[in-house]
Amino acid sequence: MVVAVLKFPGTNGDFDVLRALQLAGLRGALVWHKDYRAGAYDAVVIAGGFSYGDRLRAGAIAAATKAVEELKEDADRGTPVLGICNGFQILVEAGLLPGALLPNDPPRFISRWVEVSVVDVNTPFTALYEEGEAVRLPVAHGEGRYIYWGNRPRAAFKYLEDVNGSAERIAGVAKGNVLGLMPHPERAVDRHVSAGGGAKLWLSLRAWLRT
Repeated sequence: MVVAVLKFPGTNGDFDVLRALQLAGLRGALVWHKDYRAGAYDAVVIAGGFSYGDRLRAGAIAAATKAVEELKEDADRGTPVLGICNGFQILVEAGLLPGALLPNDPPRFISRWVEVSVVDVNTPFTALYEEGEAVRLPVAHGEGRYIYWGNRPRAAFKYLEDVNGSAERIAGVAKGNVLGLMPHPERAVDRHVSAGGGAKLWLSLRAWLRT
């Protein structure tokens, strides 16, 4: 089983994701966006960073690439897809997840540890968590305020405090096999650095793929 870690110009969380996958017993492959092809991988992670320097809007240019068109094919066939931080922004801009991500309220870059609650345990990335489980994860974003209109989205994670002005304190959204998450679970896998609360996300993916 191979998990693609999709990289765009400006991506900077790719090696953290590769390490998290390795610690969970999964094989990760760093894939440059121009080399990505649908049907070649068992799961896909879009790592965080500043794709294309966040020009226009965070994630907007990456969302218009051929790689994301290929990614949509994988998502449609049921391949687990995870977007972390800028990856979440890309998935929203591409229409793979509902809503929008706006500048934080108040407008400032946030980089600190927060607590989130796991709301939805029926995704490939959350199956080993308990519903309502509190997890400590780091955030690092300037455009993480999640909003939506119309039907309420399927929240997967919620902040336990108002971190950035997100509607209903939503930190992550799921749609079928696709999950977007603003906090960084790949930076919370080592118990020497943190409580290791992010490890279950990667172990959940391993269990899902093996099933």
